[in-house]
Amino acid sequence: MLRRLALTAVVSLAALATAVPVSTASGPVSSGPVPSGSVSSGPVPSAVPTTGPFAAARPSLGPLPLPLPPLPGFPADGEGTGEAGEVLTRLTVSVENTGVAGADGTFELECGPTGGSHPRGQAACDRLAEAGATRSGRQELFRPTPEGTMCTMIHGGDATARIVGTWEGRAVDTTASRRDGCEIARWNSLVPVLPDVR
Repeated sequence: MLRRLALTAVVSLAALATAVPVSTASGPVSSGPVPSGSVSSGPVPSAVPTTGPFAAARPSLGPLPLPLPPLPGFPADGEGTGEAGEVLTRLTVSVENTGVAGADGTFELECGPTGGSHPRGQAACDRLAEAGATRSGRQELFRPTPEGTMCTMIHGGDATARIVGTWEGRAVDTTASRRDGCEIARWNSLVPVLPDVR
């Protein structure tokens, strides 16, 4: 998203630079001789300062050179990698006591490109990308249930999980369980990063 914003700003500046007429401070702009009997009102005002501290600074208007090089810290291919192929999402997911065959264990998950030992790597990366596309998703996905929140007293099992690493460049260190209604809802929002144990 930041890449799109930065690219939009650069393209807008390039379009503006080509659309703005070049003006000079040397005098009126003339398209030819002034016919006799016409009244000249004097020099045409210019957007370029002719006196004062900014008079020496002359803007260099004109088109920006295209194509533009990739911005530092942004992926050149749009696939979620930064400088030198650095993966921006790399998580270690540790799951215990699910009662589901093959769901317990420690799994590595990398997104952009998808990699690691996570059994549902692509689906998990898709879920993370979906959550990352909205502001509320970015704020809530890994946030623990706030202290004092009233939760239903439903026990969803003994499953526990810990997720540590980076998600879209942000540090993540969170735990999840199924001890009450709030934690069950939180666990379910993290499926398929966490196994579906319903």
